[in-house]
Amino acid sequence: MILSRVSDYLRERHRASVIDMAHGLDATPEALKGMLAILERKGRVRRLPAGTGCGSGCCKCDPATLEMYEWVAD
Repeated sequence: MILSRVSDYLRERHRASVIDMAHGLDATPEALKGMLAILERKGRVRRLPAGTGCGSGCCKCDPATLEMYEWVAD
């Protein structure tokens, strides 16, 4: 998986959970977490506080179990 794919995914959606990105990018959550850590160190994404919802309003996921990231570069 290339960092640019993860960057593009978050840039388009602005905010996503690791699980959503894993499904959308056909990657494992573990692989994504490593790439997200690199993007976070570069100041392109930020990890949102625990309990932050995805904003979809469906309420199907427990916010406490979501690991959310947000695009902050550009």
